[in-house]
Amino acid sequence: MKNTIARLAGALLALTLTTGLAAAQSKVTIAIGGGACLCYLPTVLAKQLGEYEKAGLNVELVDLKGGSDALKAVLGGSADVVSGYFDHCVNLAAKKQELQAFVVYDRYPGLVLVVAPSRTNDIKSVKDLAGKKVGVSAPGSSTDFFLKYLLKKNGLDPAGTAVIGVGLGATAVAAMEQGQLDAAVMLDPSVTVLQGSHKDLRILSDTRTQKDTLETFGGEYPGGALYSTVAWINGHEKETQALTNAMLATIAWIHSHSPEEIMAKMPEEMVGKNKDLYLAALKNTIPMFSETGKMDPKGADAVLAVFSVGSPEVANAKIDVSKTFTNKYVEQAKKTTGSAK
Repeated sequence: MKNTIARLAGALLALTLTTGLAAAQSKVTIAIGGGACLCYLPTVLAKQLGEYEKAGLNVELVDLKGGSDALKAVLGGSADVVSGYFDHCVNLAAKKQELQAFVVYDRYPGLVLVVAPSRTNDIKSVKDLAGKKVGVSAPGSSTDFFLKYLLKKNGLDPAGTAVIGVGLGATAVAAMEQGQLDAAVMLDPSVTVLQGSHKDLRILSDTRTQKDTLETFGGEYPGGALYSTVAWINGHEKETQALTNAMLATIAWIHSHSPEEIMAKMPEEMVGKNKDLYLAALKNTIPMFSETGKMDPKGADAVLAVFSVGSPEVANAKIDVSKTFTNKYVEQAKKTTGSAK
């Protein structure tokens, strides 16, 4: 009888532990708009450091070509959360789609408009891009929005420039070096890779630093964030908080470790064979990572202002930009763990 009771107790304990583990490890799928891009490094690094697991999540990262593809994955129901640029939340608000960013990991966008090496001598300003072929990660992505904004700002009709989706990694570098494009909007490590081979590479606009971001947008401009539909966030507050906690722990880790230590944690296939170039690109990128995870309301206002310049639909939509983000989960993490400033 004692053995029977012991076996039942053991089975019950095993069931309880299994159920508890399953409950602790909530499954969340995050769609990334180009995982090899250093702008999205915190999302990948959090997985490498085990921060999602520590927060009680079983996270699957799905790597897609660009931010617009990641957004489609969430809107279509094949992913739960986007790791992508906040500006999509503002753009979709004009279409009455409720998306909300809940933790920001890029305080600057890191977007760089680069001239193809073969066109350095004849393309010297944004105005020279009229009628030219310009690469973006994917049509409708943040790289595309950025291009259209710069063209409009420089008095050009965006429709007069051929926009071609070339991804963000090796495909973009190859398209530039093979002369398939006249210019491209790129991010690191691709920009630094090109600079490594072409010392005279011409850069028309660079938002990897605060100085360049302020010059381009007239204010700070948030880049990468975790965001989802308001319906998903409201229905998954526990998971949203856990993702926020994991991201805050990761950006704190980034700012307390050397670029070499960060690189050592990244997947080999993302670092690539030329570690020196990757390291140089990483050093260029680290200043753009947030230290707090918070959305600066002025930064969100700047995103709305930029889109209003290039999109009549956004300008006329009377968007309440405060609804496109929340600092609730970052503030809660600060109260419970002290991990946000």
